[in-house]
Amino acid sequence: MNSHSHSHSHGNGHSNGTTTAAPALYPIGELARRTGLSVRTIRFYSDAGIVTPTSRSPSGYRLYGTDAVARLDLVRTLRELGLDLPTVRKVVDREVALPEVAAAHVEALDVQIRALRLRRAVLTAVARRGPSPEELDLMHRLAKLSEDERRRLIGEFLDTVFDGLHAHPAFTAVIRSMTPELPDDPSTEQVEAWVELAELFQDPAFRTSVQGMAQDLAVDRAPDDATGLPRILAEAVRSLAEPALADGVDPASPQAARIVDALAAHYARMVARPDDAALRTRLIDRLTSMNDPRRDRYLHLLAIVNGWIAPESLTPALAWTVRAMHAQGGGDGDGEAETGSSSTSTG
Repeated sequence: MNSHSHSHSHGNGHSNGTTTAAPALYPIGELARRTGLSVRTIRFYSDAGIVTPTSRSPSGYRLYGTDAVARLDLVRTLRELGLDLPTVRKVVDREVALPEVAAAHVEALDVQIRALRLRRAVLTAVARRGPSPEELDLMHRLAKLSEDERRRLIGEFLDTVFDGLHAHPAFTAVIRSMTPELPDDPSTEQVEAWVELAELFQDPAFRTSVQGMAQDLAVDRAPDDATGLPRILAEAVRSLAEPALADGVDPASPQAARIVDALAAHYARMVARPDDAALRTRLIDRLTSMNDPRRDRYLHLLAIVNGWIAPESLTPALAWTVRAMHAQGGGDGDGEAETGSSSTSTG
């Protein structure tokens, strides 16, 4: 009896060994529980040949092996990533390599993401600005421009602005400092900034304003000086006027008069002219033309598009300096006008 039971248990052990060696089979309900997919979805994939039953139960129900769990997990992941069913089938059947499919899909997604970003940026701007139908159409077209079309638009603007100044020593550096370059994968903020910049490019008044500043760039240069002088003028205004502004110095005070004298002397050296009434009038004209709100806006948008640190606005320092010069009897006229290349060389 003992020996019989021993042999029986031995036989059981043997048969257990063969059972565990045989692959486990799951009915469709159990497969659904293990994969988190519905029975209906698994049946659909099964009918499509993506997962096939290993066998059928005596009553005719489909039974699936453990590999079906792994395949269905992969199928679900690929479908969630947006791959179409024929491609999914090729991947799980190893007809195509997953890395190649993934790489192709990444490229396709990149195109879609860029298009969605552009759409989102335009809609965000529309929500903020409430444009007319004509403006909306323009914004949409500007956002959709190809890289070549963007370059052409920028090139036309800069060619107009710097007409006749290509031989100027500071020309190349100023052009570079004024050129927006939208990255391949721009943020919504960068797309919005680009659309606004492109609108500025097409604004005739802004073009004229920048062209005037570019001409000033050419004129305000000592014969032997190869630097972009309006940049130097802007930096001089920043360094002299901003501390006075921060300290609350009255533009009509003796302290302001000393700052005006220092700036006028600096400008006289720049342009190799004597510091007289004519020079101070010219300096006021320069500062007034620099004090254009569009100039600051251009620099701000340019910094966003190019991923640069946005420059501090020069407007308060320019306005204070012009007031101080008038208070000291430096010239006539009042100042809020145009902008240009000097603006863009500041930073």
